[in-house]
Amino acid sequence: MSGQPIIRAFFDEPTNTVSYLVADPATKRAAIIDPVFDYDHNSGEVDTRSVEAMLKAAEDAGHTIDWVLETHAHADHLSGAPFIKAKTGARIGIGEHIKDVQRIFRPIFNATDLKTDGSDFDRLFRDGERFRIGELDVEVIYTPGHTPADVSYKIEDAVFVGDTLFMPDYGTARADFPGGDAHKLYRSIQRLLALPPETRLFMCHDYRAPGRDTYAWETTVREEREKNVQVKEGVTEDEFVALRQARDAKLSAPRLLLPSIQVNIRAGKFPPAEANGVRYLTIPVTLKGGAETSV
Repeated sequence: MSGQPIIRAFFDEPTNTVSYLVADPATKRAAIIDPVFDYDHNSGEVDTRSVEAMLKAAEDAGHTIDWVLETHAHADHLSGAPFIKAKTGARIGIGEHIKDVQRIFRPIFNATDLKTDGSDFDRLFRDGERFRIGELDVEVIYTPGHTPADVSYKIEDAVFVGDTLFMPDYGTARADFPGGDAHKLYRSIQRLLALPPETRLFMCHDYRAPGRDTYAWETTVREEREKNVQVKEGVTEDEFVALRQARDAKLSAPRLLLPSIQVNIRAGKFPPAEANGVRYLTIPVTLKGGAETSV
């Protein structure tokens, strides 16, 4: 181990998302994980205040950002990766199975411009692949289930788990999005829980479980094994799947699901501008019951 990374968390309360600035103390090379692009769904306006705050923090600390790392194509916030890349030259990385997610959603949004080879991203990571942030060792762990493309990033003694796990008092990610699979999610979680018990785990979201007054996003493998309300030690795969599927059936779609997916499968870029110079997001409409007779 070359040393513990410097980790600074940035919490975006409108989307309950935690983004991270992770730096090597020896070389001051850094990565940003799961950055948020501020988007007002009511007006269609976008803003850069969240990513600018992260860039300012990196600048103040003398850190050079080499990577923007996405744990998956998020369904609840738009990625700020392209803005960071434009400002710093950082490369955007994601798991190689983003190609599967692109193939799933391309016809849903009739996104004829979208390539499904992952080439919108700069680097597609394989399970077990290793690279470095300065002198920090990074291992990519494939953790599908929430989506087909989720990965976790193990940076020395810290693992950034995306949406695979939540804090022990809240549980785990949902598995009902297209391509999601509760069985795979359980197995992915077991991979993470097989890590040494002192391994630090960093969440991508927190929603404050009942009885907790503050947001939290850091825990350990030991705490998850002992206390996770959905998947602690002793919970079988079948028990977890039954619990997860019953809960998912009662969940509504994330508020920013449709805009987020369209943008994030393009590595954070908006769809191409139309002839009038305006970029549009598509909303697929499902007509139920007798609704088709009124349109």
